[in-house]
Amino acid sequence: MYLDRRTLLLAAGASAFAPGLAFAAPPMAKPEAVGFSSAKLKALGIEMQALVDQGKLAGVTTLLARHGKVVHFESHGVADLATKAPLRTDHIFRIASMTKPVTGVAMMMLYEQGKWAMDDPVEKHIPEFKGLKVKAADGQLVEQASPMTMAQLMSHSAGFDVSAAYEGANLQETNLQGMIDKLAKMPLAFQPGTDWRYGPSVNIQSHVVEKLSGMNLNEFFQTKIFRPLKMVDTGFYVPPQKSARVVKVNTYGPDGKITPAPAGGDPTRIPTFWSGSGGLLSTVEDYWRFAQMVANRGELEGVRLLKPETAVLMRKNVLAPGVKVDLYGPSQEGVGFGMDFAVLMDPAAAGSPMGLDSHWWGGAFGTWFWIDPTNDIVFVGFIQNLRGSVPGGGTPPMRDISPRLVYAALDNPKA
Repeated sequence: MYLDRRTLLLAAGASAFAPGLAFAAPPMAKPEAVGFSSAKLKALGIEMQALVDQGKLAGVTTLLARHGKVVHFESHGVADLATKAPLRTDHIFRIASMTKPVTGVAMMMLYEQGKWAMDDPVEKHIPEFKGLKVKAADGQLVEQASPMTMAQLMSHSAGFDVSAAYEGANLQETNLQGMIDKLAKMPLAFQPGTDWRYGPSVNIQSHVVEKLSGMNLNEFFQTKIFRPLKMVDTGFYVPPQKSARVVKVNTYGPDGKITPAPAGGDPTRIPTFWSGSGGLLSTVEDYWRFAQMVANRGELEGVRLLKPETAVLMRKNVLAPGVKVDLYGPSQEGVGFGMDFAVLMDPAAAGSPMGLDSHWWGGAFGTWFWIDPTNDIVFVGFIQNLRGSVPGGGTPPMRDISPRLVYAALDNPKA
């Protein structure tokens, strides 16, 4: 089922969705104009609908663009399994860790202003971390072999442990400063630069953004990123008039079929902890606008957030030789990590059809996206499942299915 957002906005009244901001529909193109086969690209929508029909997904929205032109933008299934309300392209999803690249862009904007440097010791900007010890394999606390750097903080290699290791500490109990105060009393899990562990690094960056900008994270995101990019439906919470557009979260029953999940948090509640690691809600189109800005090397529709060289720097691997990205195990071959993006360094080793230097991330509810600078492709896909990104958790492997179908439809890469 394809539902066009422009039609929906005109029917409902654009002001009801985005007070004070003009809506700009994505630039559409015929697939052949940018090298895709219309016939082959239909397979993407057919597969998405099949996953819904088979009870493997409640709903899914996908968007594909090349050279900044959208050639596919479809919603399939429902936004709410209980009411059977059809999923529309303007529905709002919890994007969880897809918040992280947004925080990365905020950090790089401050980097351009000279507020921090890649080789700065983290303690220069967070003095609470001065003298942090490292817990060695034998349990002894030892000095850092070399000070953790900002580049390591941006790439999950600064020494902080995986998120699960901090569950008992309740790091988000108060606010970002409260998190820093708690982490300052805990040792690092490994020597900086020697491992990759997916933990609190981006929330620590959020604290840095607040400290260096003089704004809270929400204010920075809204004024410096979302409004300039006309991301009219993206934020840490939704106003009450938009709450009906928030997609319900799902899970899987004993039979392996999709079923409603227990009610989650209130999306209209204004948080006290601004999580740059995983707090945003957004629409597929809004996130495409963000990703397209990054793909365009820092610019969208005349609005520049980053210098071209800064945007390129975000997709350069900064992990030390031998350090591998290991999100769910085993470690990912051919993949490195830059400034809050995973980076494809060797497509063959990774077994990926994406082009060299493709960069991406995803969210815990199954949302995913990638930017392919080699083929000038941007793809965004949203679903809303508990543990939706965990292999073996019941959710179809969307991050494998969608690239296979997209690149199979790219008949003329030189177009």
